[in-house]
Amino acid sequence: MTSTTTRPKLNSSSLLEEALNQPLIGETDNFDWNATPLGIAAIYKGNSPSKPPYEQAIKEGEALSMDLSREEKEFYITQKGLALIFYS
Repeated sequence: MTSTTTRPKLNSSSLLEEALNQPLIGETDNFDWNATPLGIAAIYKGNSPSKPPYEQAIKEGEALSMDLSREEKEFYITQKGLALIFYS
């Protein structure tokens, strides 16, 4: 009989945290950018604002040749700070 080890099923937050440890795909004035299984993540460099700065991220994403204006969006609080996620 052989034994198998199964990896625990990861939830969205765990997948995101793991992906944020990968090399950045870009950096702008206010954000570090990562590609994640959930979508493109814009990690805000400053203190978390009262309202997620989606418009600022969309504007800065253009500097990296990303048009995020039509993407769905959500945010997570991660170990690295506020993460804005853009996905289709």
